[in-house]
Amino acid sequence: MIHSMKDAPLKNKNIVIRLDLNVPVQDGKVTDTTRIDRVKPTIDTLRESGVAKITILSHFGRPKGEEKPEFSLGFLPPVLSRCWGVDVGFGPDTAEKITLLENLRFSPGEEENDPNFAKELAVHGDIYINDAFSVSHRAHASVEAITKFLPSYAGLNLHKEIDALEKALSTPKRPVAAIIGGAKVSSKLSLIKNLLPKMDMIVLGGGMANTFFLAEGHDVGKSLAEADMTAEAKSILTEAKAQNCEIILPMDGLMAKEFAKGADYRETSIDNIANDEMMLDIGTQSAEMIKEKLGAAKTVLWNGPMGAFEIPPFDHGTVAVARYVAARTKSGDVLSIGGGGDTVSALSHAGVSDDFSYISTAGGAFLEWLEGKTLPGIAALDR
Repeated sequence: MIHSMKDAPLKNKNIVIRLDLNVPVQDGKVTDTTRIDRVKPTIDTLRESGVAKITILSHFGRPKGEEKPEFSLGFLPPVLSRCWGVDVGFGPDTAEKITLLENLRFSPGEEENDPNFAKELAVHGDIYINDAFSVSHRAHASVEAITKFLPSYAGLNLHKEIDALEKALSTPKRPVAAIIGGAKVSSKLSLIKNLLPKMDMIVLGGGMANTFFLAEGHDVGKSLAEADMTAEAKSILTEAKAQNCEIILPMDGLMAKEFAKGADYRETSIDNIANDEMMLDIGTQSAEMIKEKLGAAKTVLWNGPMGAFEIPPFDHGTVAVARYVAARTKSGDVLSIGGGGDTVSALSHAGVSDDFSYISTAGGAFLEWLEGKTLPGIAALDR
């Protein structure tokens, strides 16, 4: 069981806290403050607990162990100050009570999980807190090695993330359903296999559904599909029956000859895809069928879009199903958790980001948790 910062002796202590402030920036301005906003409760709690100083650790981009000006975190303290309503300094010598250190990945020791670099980071505090679930699948110095030098605890946001995933996987209200989309079966193979014994139903959409159609003998035209994964797809279908998990595949879709804005398309069944066409979204019948199936669910886990949602009208399926799940969530009928990859963008596009029970901003960590893997950053809090 991981140790929570709620149980830590915080008063008058110097705190080193790992956050994920790898925020999107365009023309020098932060375009989305979600990751900053989500850790505000943790910062507020630390301040209210009477800590002496808070030193923030974060990475930004991929400078690959070199000091590159374009990856400096120097632009961020004014943004943090505005979002959190408190002064935030920059660098180890600032007089501010809260300070942000320079990009961790300027040092090769960060990604190498170098204990010597971890010691350098640990010098700044008496207690270490990890509130960055999104990097907890990385065995990096600021995530794993540092816990060997300081008493270590989980932040409020990290705890919230784990609680949400546990509710979906370990102790879900049943029936429990997973919606798995995305381009390739190969990238979600471990995920699907791990979910089979845990789910009552799994809805498959996106490009990966085409590989299952191939496995069932359908012609998918120019649709994105992995012919070398059909044996794995058949194996999943067989294993699903053995686990009493229903696999739900689309029955129709939107077909086009090119993936482009304004492209001509038609809606037809999966038995009627022309050789020069590709399936870019699930069809109206499929969306209605999926909504009907999900009507029985008490817990819904979402990872990946139903189609090429970036370009209308191929966003129809994703938007329709997302809004249905969101409506059932708002009425209190279902617990809904989404995350990983394009999921956050897809649910935001559907206008339901605030209506799901929980949406994870983590990518790789979210997927690895669902795959049943041990996350080094989480295991380190359970020593």
